[in-house]
Amino acid sequence: MIPRRVFGAVLAALTGLVVLAGPASAHTELESSSPAEGAALDAAPAQVRLTFGEPVTLPPDAIEVVGRDGVSWKVGTPAVDGGVVTAPVTPSGPAQAYTLTWKVVAKDGDNVTGNVHFTLTAPVASAAPAAASSPTAASSPAAPTSAAPATLDSVGIPTWVWVLVAVAGLLAVIVVGIRQLRGRPKD
Repeated sequence: MIPRRVFGAVLAALTGLVVLAGPASAHTELESSSPAEGAALDAAPAQVRLTFGEPVTLPPDAIEVVGRDGVSWKVGTPAVDGGVVTAPVTPSGPAQAYTLTWKVVAKDGDNVTGNVHFTLTAPVASAAPAAASSPTAASSPAAPTSAAPATLDSVGIPTWVWVLVAVAGLLAVIVVGIRQLRGRPKD
């Protein structure tokens, strides 16, 4: 009788863990950006600003701005103030679509990434000096995107949740095994 109750309790705990794992694994989200998602700008910005729902820290190469043609903007050292990240940028390139790629470390330690897409409707006046660096800049944006493996963090469920599920599953197997042994008749 007791093993059945223990098995029921373990099953209830596993069910609760699975149901509650989604909200518990929530990460910070980008609340706003400048330039804004989908914005059409007449002039290139002198800095980018990202506002998150909680304080964040930055890994190396946290911000990158790349045009559709592969030309990268020069990004200065980013600054963090709680959930607000700002970085000076030196724009270069023609009127075209641009992608601002960002990487931050959430409060719970997980890496969070995203993109902001915007368009410049007029070319940047100082496009000539930056064009000389475009071959190396064009090859660097693809590396992080294609080389980033799918990890548990990128799925959004922290590793500790999976460890907890594994331990609970092991306990359930042990309880079932004990129940099976107790139910056998003695020879």
